[in-house]
Amino acid sequence: MSLISASSVPVSSPRRWQWLPVPNTWKYHALLAAVGLCVLGPLGGLAASYMNFSIGFYVSGQVLAGILGSTVTFGYGADGKHGANYIQTIAASVAQMSAMAVVLQAMVWLGVPQPAVWKVMLYLTCIGMFGVGVGMLLTPILVDRMQLPYPSGLAVANILRALTDPVLLRRSVATLGSGMASGFIGGICSAKVAFLGKVGLSTSTFGAGMIVGARIGIPTIVAGMTGVALRPFFVSIGWLQPSDPPRKITFLIGLGLILGASLVDISLILWEAVRRLRSSMQRTPAPAPVAEIEPWKRTNLGRLVVWVMLWGAGIVLTGTYVMGVPLGFMLFALALVVVLVLVTGISTGMTDSTPISSAFVVTVLLLATLGLRDPAIGMIAATVLLVSCGVAADMQQDRSTGWRLGTNRTLQFRYQVAGILVGALMAVIYARLFMTAYPVLALDQTAMTADQQPGAWVSAMTYKFVGALRSLTDDKPYQRTAIWIGVGLGCAVQIVRLVLKANPAYRRYVAAKRSGYALDFALDAVLLPSPYAYSFGTFFPWQTSAWFASGGAGSSLYNTWNARRGRRAGGAAALPSDMSPTSLVGGGLIAGDALAALTLGLIGLAHTLLSGPTP
Repeated sequence: MSLISASSVPVSSPRRWQWLPVPNTWKYHALLAAVGLCVLGPLGGLAASYMNFSIGFYVSGQVLAGILGSTVTFGYGADGKHGANYIQTIAASVAQMSAMAVVLQAMVWLGVPQPAVWKVMLYLTCIGMFGVGVGMLLTPILVDRMQLPYPSGLAVANILRALTDPVLLRRSVATLGSGMASGFIGGICSAKVAFLGKVGLSTSTFGAGMIVGARIGIPTIVAGMTGVALRPFFVSIGWLQPSDPPRKITFLIGLGLILGASLVDISLILWEAVRRLRSSMQRTPAPAPVAEIEPWKRTNLGRLVVWVMLWGAGIVLTGTYVMGVPLGFMLFALALVVVLVLVTGISTGMTDSTPISSAFVVTVLLLATLGLRDPAIGMIAATVLLVSCGVAADMQQDRSTGWRLGTNRTLQFRYQVAGILVGALMAVIYARLFMTAYPVLALDQTAMTADQQPGAWVSAMTYKFVGALRSLTDDKPYQRTAIWIGVGLGCAVQIVRLVLKANPAYRRYVAAKRSGYALDFALDAVLLPSPYAYSFGTFFPWQTSAWFASGGAGSSLYNTWNARRGRRAGGAAALPSDMSPTSLVGGGLIAGDALAALTLGLIGLAHTLLSGPTP
């Protein structure tokens, strides 16, 4: 299914409110930028940094910023979806960078002297700009060619279309609204009801599963339960301690699975490019016209390459001469960005999960193989991967939304760049604000006993970073072995799947026989699932995978039942293909859960601020 529908082609629509700035004028872009940079971005960044400090994860800002941004651009009619997309792009970029305040917290835990504010801002800005460029370079592969679902990107596109187009609004408001209400209630209940928290209820995870379907959802629970089954074996060979969860080692295998499958897919893409180049060189030029790239999708590849090279040089210079990291480690981290941005981008596109903390840990492990033993140096070098993978995945989510809406890709790039600049400043501000008001955040929890752990400020992401960095003084070769096992399995499984799916006899059998369809489904879901989908189950507890799989299975069952009934909307024009009831409900669940997280985060922050600094 193509991600873009006929309704995505920009069509001029009259403004509902004539006092609004004329579209595509400097006043128009100033309005959108001001809303994103001064209101929605800092608000989302405040929530993201608070969640990282208090819990250890944060909710992506795209959905929230899309909802709130559409209220500003509603007066532009159906074309308002593009303006709202620009707002959510810049606001989500600010929030993404603000969440990186945990980098400064990790430095404090490690005993690294706090660099001057200008140094941190300069370093983070260079990394963010580089990550945006790399993400944009990979967009043609992940968004245009592979057409990954990007559940949050799809949710934002549906929300913006529904809230800015009266026809779509009437057709979808009940479905979308019920999903948002359910997501909000579920998010509040999972945080406040002990039983629901214990079973890991996540309405956004369930909603993401509804968007991607059973063939992507079910493999995650298969992976989760496989990890549980293999846990005694991992303990017996010393890869896990008896009290460790399976994902402490399986996430490394999962990263290898994504990397191995990516190597196969990229090799095929490069081979196809070489084959076409050779073919074009061997034959005389044909007079047939070349298909013209749609104006909204055009980018200047040459400028983009120069952008990446310049900001990459900026990372090397600031990392080496400003932050004090040896040149070799900086160059290695920079080269690793391209690989792990692809891995995290595929994971985000398939499952709506961006494993940036896993990318950080893998970087630390690989740096250890090069002889790195200084945790402080490892922290600064691995930050290149942490920030780059985060902003690149955010970039690709935004591009997937823009693909569905037909939003100008170059303008969207510029909005995200502006968000990086402000977000780098906000990361430093929020880090200083929280750690000054709450000194407990500066205490190294990795050195605390269980009864000393602070209850209100868990900081799980920082805990993971510092724990990995402290392992530099205690190298564990089996962790690298786990990654390479994953790479081998990912390559093998992807090759077998590609060969089997391309076999004409197999394709005829699947198309003609009900048993063939059942076999194909069983292969995709259980017996030989995609390494990309399977890997998601290695990153999280099996309960989380179960919610994701439940959403996918329920969505596919409904869609199959609905198709068999042959139900059609009488007389009215059909909704775009990616605005099915299940995708609308799934997107609503994601949005509602994000609103619940923001509400709880702001309430918690207000409570702690009013209560005064903790000792």
